[in-house]
Amino acid sequence: MDVFGEALKDQFIKGSAEILWLHNSYGEPEEMPLDIFFRNKKDMPEMELKALDLCKGHTLDLGAGAGSHALLLQQMKKEVTALDISPGAVSIMKQRGVKNILEKDILALENIQYDTLLFLMNGIGVTGTISGLKNFLVKAASFIKKDGQLIFDSSDIAYLYQHTTFPDNKYYGEVAYQYQYCHKKGNWFNWLYIDQQSLALVSKECGWNSQLLLEDEYGQYLVRLTRS
Repeated sequence: MDVFGEALKDQFIKGSAEILWLHNSYGEPEEMPLDIFFRNKKDMPEMELKALDLCKGHTLDLGAGAGSHALLLQQMKKEVTALDISPGAVSIMKQRGVKNILEKDILALENIQYDTLLFLMNGIGVTGTISGLKNFLVKAASFIKKDGQLIFDSSDIAYLYQHTTFPDNKYYGEVAYQYQYCHKKGNWFNWLYIDQQSLALVSKECGWNSQLLLEDEYGQYLVRLTRS
């Protein structure tokens, strides 16, 4: 069930939507603001704008959502393909004018190589776990050019455990989410937030060099990975 896509479509068509709830494995449900998926350049933070500026060659915008980043790359005269697994999101991107779109699971990519892989709004979290990130980085080498780059943001969520202990059976940045919209619930899915030190170790193990590009006071950071 495309709960996320239904919420996006209501926001796009009606200009408003019911609350999109994000249930999680670590606390109370959170409200997911939908307007952030329809931002223009003046509403985007410095971290996202820097990432877009650094895109080169043919960029694959993974987890593109409503297509705001892809549209801005098009305006910048950069070649971009937007990818999302949500049929609702894909429909909206077509209506908004995104030219090249793939409705596909990220891990099902094959037979084409890109210059830049772009994950924004913590899109790399879709890999789900540390093990999932390792598997993705190994696979990504097959659909990114040798001199290509992987650009994404993530954050250290250690602050969630200030008053409790870290999980003893998994990495603390491995969490689970479930969307709920208008009494409809989607399936639970795993999501990953990874701290900078762990990312550097994982990247090196999988044959990538990591470069810190930007970080803020909230533990969020932007990195670029290139193949070793």
